[in-house]
Amino acid sequence: MEVKQGSARAAEENEEKFIGKIAEHRRKLYGIAFSYLHNEADALEVLQEASCKAWVKRRSLKDGAAFLPWMIRILINCCMDELRRRKRVSPSERAGEDRTAEMISSHRIDLDRALAQMQPKYRHVIILKYYHDMTLTEVARVLNKPEGTVKTWLHKALKQMRELL
Repeated sequence: MEVKQGSARAAEENEEKFIGKIAEHRRKLYGIAFSYLHNEADALEVLQEASCKAWVKRRSLKDGAAFLPWMIRILINCCMDELRRRKRVSPSERAGEDRTAEMISSHRIDLDRALAQMQPKYRHVIILKYYHDMTLTEVARVLNKPEGTVKTWLHKALKQMRELL
């Protein structure tokens, strides 16, 4: 009986630790989701979905220090899934969305269009580096790529951005 209570207590402590880590990084995670989806409700929904997926796959994380890059990678994948799902939605379903409340400058619209036209790997690097002030080392860790690759992608992304703007 005590063994069951001990394991239940340990499971509860693990859950509390996990929730604490999510809560600790909630602003950063929400910011990343919002920068991809441009909608508060969608960003919150994707953040919740990513948290659930991370909880289910928590045993695959070998190094506890790598929690944030691991979680960001899951979040980005969920954001990309949502963006793909949006593309399948017909325009008539989107007509009901009220975008007039969002006053966005023309420069911001141009920047968003340029980002949308870029390859996902370049877009990820730009968003993480410039929208979320991550270092190239942190971006490389999040994307699970060598730092040299990330530097190359950043260089190519900025070159492509100059051409598009």
